[in-house]
Amino acid sequence: MIRTAVLGACLFVFWLALSGHTTPFLLAMGVLSVLLTVVLIRRMDGIDDETVPLQLRPRLVAYWIWLAVEIVKSNVAVSRIILSRKPALAQRFILVPTSQTSDMGRVIFANSITLTPGTVTVETEERRFIVHAINEAAADLTALADMDRRANGAEARP
Repeated sequence: MIRTAVLGACLFVFWLALSGHTTPFLLAMGVLSVLLTVVLIRRMDGIDDETVPLQLRPRLVAYWIWLAVEIVKSNVAVSRIILSRKPALAQRFILVPTSQTSDMGRVIFANSITLTPGTVTVETEERRFIVHAINEAAADLTALADMDRRANGAEARP
């Protein structure tokens, strides 16, 4: 029941942030839409540890900040490649081992790779990912191993 209440509160705050409306009628419509959504999710038996992770680690915020910095650095590197007269492209697929043990951990790591410009997670397997890298710098297995380690620490634990 706590997870249901937390999900409803988060959805309402998200709705309020996106709409910005505070008139009584629109607030009531927002509450009604959130209640309907929560009821549908409960009927589908979709409220669990991964849907509403109450046990998020404080390291998650640190991971988001670190990932944002990495995304900016990669954006600059990819922009330099695009804007150069002779782009230094060395595209290739690499096998990236992962230490993630849960589906959520694998999702966080795979999405982190894809969010970083110059790399795309093409396929996920149990203990490794196939990643497309735009050049040698993006194919740095040491940096990807560091990302794997950090993503492991950001994962919510039951």
